[in-house]
This record gives sequence, C-alpha cells and structure tokens, in this order.
Amino acid sequence: MLTRILSCIFLLALGMSSQIHAQEQPLKVGITKVPPFVMQTEDGRWEGISIDLWEDVAEGMGREFEWVPMSFNELLGAVENGDIDVAVGALTMTADREALFDFTHPFYQTGLSIAVPQVPEQSLFASLKAFVSWQFLSAVLALGALLLVVGFLLWLVERRRNPEQFGGSAAEGIGSSFWWAAVTMTTVGYGDKAPVSLAGRLIGLIWMFAGLIMVASFTAAITTSLTVSNLRTGIQGTSDLPGKVIATISNTASQRYLEDERIRYQTYPDLTSAMESVINGKTDAIVYDRALMQYRNLQLGKQKLTVLPGVFAQQLYALALPDASPLRAQISQQILRVTEDDSWAGIRATYLGKD
Repeated sequence: MLTRILSCIFLLALGMSSQIHAQEQPLKVGITKVPPFVMQTEDGRWEGISIDLWEDVAEGMGREFEWVPMSFNELLGAVENGDIDVAVGALTMTADREALFDFTHPFYQTGLSIAVPQVPEQSLFASLKAFVSWQFLSAVLALGALLLVVGFLLWLVERRRNPEQFGGSAAEGIGSSFWWAAVTMTTVGYGDKAPVSLAGRLIGLIWMFAGLIMVASFTAAITTSLTVSNLRTGIQGTSDLPGKVIATISNTASQRYLEDERIRYQTYPDLTSAMESVINGKTDAIVYDRALMQYRNLQLGKQKLTVLPGVFAQQLYALALPDASPLRAQISQQILRVTEDDSWAGIRATYLGKD
C-alpha cells in the first residue's frame, strides 16, 4: 500500500516537473515576411505590427520565445503539424483554416481592395495634351472632310442658280458652301448664305438632321479623348473584374474570393511580383488585402499602382496555434489587453500612417 502511494506521488511530481520544464522552454514563433506586419531590418531585427503585438503578448505572459522564419506555405503547414507553438503574421481567419488549426482573438480588421495601373491626375495640361492626340485629330480631320464633301455637293447645284452666294471661282464657291455646311451643322445658322434651288434645299434639309448626329458624335469623341482614353483598364470596382485577368497570391482570401466569383486570375509567389505584373501589363489589376497593398505600393516609387477606394470581403487577422493548443486562452487574453490599450492605435499609425 505504501509502495503504491509513493509511486503515485512520484508520478505526480514527475508530471509537474515536465509541465514546469515545458513552460520554461522558449516558444517557437513562426513568422514570414508580410510588410508592414512582419519585416526584417538591415541589421537582422524583426519589426512590424504583428511583431510589436507578439512581443507585448509574450511579455505579458512572462514567456521567452525564439523566431522561426519560414515561407508562407511552410508557416501554415508548421502550425497544422504542431512544429511551432504560434504563427505570427497577417493570417486571415477562415473556416477552412479553423478546421486545421486554432486562431486567437483577432487583432486587426481589414478587407480586400483593387489596385489598377496608375491613373494620371486630371489637370489643365493633361487636358490640353488630349487635344493633340491622334484620336482627337482624326475626329477633326474626318469632320472636316465630311463638311468639304457636303459643301462641294451644294456648290455643284447652287453655283448657277445662286451665284451671288456661291458663285465666283471654284475655290470661292466651295469655300462659301463649306462655311454654310459648318454653320448649319452647328445649328448657328447665321442666314448669310442659303440654298435657293430645290436640290440645294433638299441637301440643306438632309444636312440639318445629319448635323445633329454629327455634333453629338463629335462631342462624344472629344469627351473620350479627354477622359476615357486615360484609363488603361476601365476597372473602377468589383463589377468590372469579370472578363479581366486579375493578379493575386495563392492560398489567400483574395484567391478564394476570385474563385467564388468565377473571375479569371493569375497567382504569384509574393505581393511585389503580383503588383509588378499589373505595372508591366501582364495582368489588368490585383485584388489583395488593402493594408498590405498600400504599404507595398509606397515601395514602388513612381511606378506605383492606383489603389481604388473602398474595401470588400472584409476579413480579420489573428495569430494561429496548433489545434487544441493550451496557449490559446492565455494568448487571446493578452491580445485583448494590448488591442484595448490606447497605445495600439499608435503602433498601427507607426507603420500605416493615420487613417
């Protein structure tokens, strides 16, 4: 009996010793570069929104830890297999991932946005340049040729019956009829010249109605040359994505969104290469997390994309842990402590600027 009691005490003490030893072991924290949430400085230090968050969480738990850098796909596998204790980065909470591993309380709310090739700012100089574009000049030349044809026809039928207004040399007569065609088309109608023959009046009647159509078409051509011609893709929102080739990153919420909406897409290994594909014209736009695109867009300099306003398919970022991890409740409690503090807004503003 005494031997059994001693054995139980020994096993209990051994279990407590193992638990204490496990708690003393530094936590393995998996990370992958996702600016501005996880970044590495030139001297090898790690920084970013998620890094600052975790350091505060670990301090509140009183636990030591070690960084385990890896790729994004390796990070997900390491969490699922329990090779790391926690994954820190910009992981979106999804039902599929929740089935494979656990998430803590979310620490950041974001959403998807669309970035397109840079749209030039509308200015007086840009508008004036449009007037020397080939599209505008070709419309002017076509209109001038049509006025000349109509004027020539009118001169043929009026040069004998109405020499006072359309007579003289061929150049003078055609010039007068050209002037008549122009003022008639624009509905100005000065009345200084008018056909008197039946054939001339029929030409005038037809040209009056045709002039209304011509003015509308010419106005549309000018508007196009000043505005629409400046847009490379014509994408202004999610309704414009079908029929386009959209860049994104594999195994992300943006890829799942494009699949659900049946939008054609091309995956890239990282955000930089995906955004560069839009710049180089390989794809029409990119759909990805707004905060990440805004930060990376600053690194592209003059070739940066235009991130369209607004977000959709809102998502939450959280830390990931192996399934049934005993650390989940403790880490979630610390995350709530950090994010409820006034200093949390300052941490985000440090990397993303003020909202």
